[in-house]
Amino acid sequence: MIRAADATALRDAARLLRAGELVAFPTETVYGLGADASSPQAVAKIFAAKGRPADHPLIVHLADAGQLPQWAEGIPPAADALAARFWPGPLTLILPKREAVPDAVTGGQPSVGLRVPAHPVAQALLAAFGGGIAAPSANRYGRVSPTTAAHVAQEFGATLPLILDGGPCAVGIESTIIDFTSGRAVLLRPGGIAASALAEVLGYAPAAPGVSAPRASGTLAQHYAPHTPTDLASAAQLAAFSSALAPELAVWARSPAPQGFPGLWLVAPDAPEDYARELYAALRLLDTSGATRILVEAPPATPAWEAVNDRLRRATTR
Repeated sequence: MIRAADATALRDAARLLRAGELVAFPTETVYGLGADASSPQAVAKIFAAKGRPADHPLIVHLADAGQLPQWAEGIPPAADALAARFWPGPLTLILPKREAVPDAVTGGQPSVGLRVPAHPVAQALLAAFGGGIAAPSANRYGRVSPTTAAHVAQEFGATLPLILDGGPCAVGIESTIIDFTSGRAVLLRPGGIAASALAEVLGYAPAAPGVSAPRASGTLAQHYAPHTPTDLASAAQLAAFSSALAPELAVWARSPAPQGFPGLWLVAPDAPEDYARELYAALRLLDTSGATRILVEAPPATPAWEAVNDRLRRATTR
């Protein structure tokens, strides 16, 4: 059930979470499928609803950085510095977990992912609930993340007791994930905060993950994927396809559709922040167009587009 996130709906959402039920809610990145992070039984419902492998860890959402010591230990000063600079916001920190943190949340790993979301509805829900909320994206496992309440309803129908509607997500792609379990910062997933901004605080660029890096949300080779086969194409390749006026194509491009193109052609924003905000909604629209193939014009391979390119690579891996 979709409800506007007013005071009554927020109280009901907190009550449902305390009762071990699932609640979908908006963050600034994407909509999350939330459960009481302290309850293995509640967390198990997330995995069942999404069809998510049990060893794939979740991110715990907190009301503020002051709750970090309740969930993590051995917190390095660099992690505190990033939290002070970027929380609330689209940054997840991977830290050694407290013994009391359920293995169901961490996928059996000795580390836990934590973040403080910036969306006012998420903040109000966390305040009303009073604890940590485990919340991956509110979609079936591996599919395109939701950035509106309607997207969540499309995924789960009437199976969720409550979907809090907080409008479209402002960032539109998932959080940046930084791992501190090996001492220095390691970038596990690019996201809403650029690596260059992190480096300004850290004093060094985060390292790339090695083979011993912990598992983290949204880092599998195929993820964020439409049901329709989807491919990246250069501008030249896209022109060659479009010149054939193939009616089975649906396109997300950075230039207008050629005259007479018979399929769905969506024009992407020029700025990477705007592109990211609209990406998942565009992929969902293309996926339901009836096309048999989706083509996405590849964005520039520059640092400003790192997070967008990461999502597109995973969405188009076959």
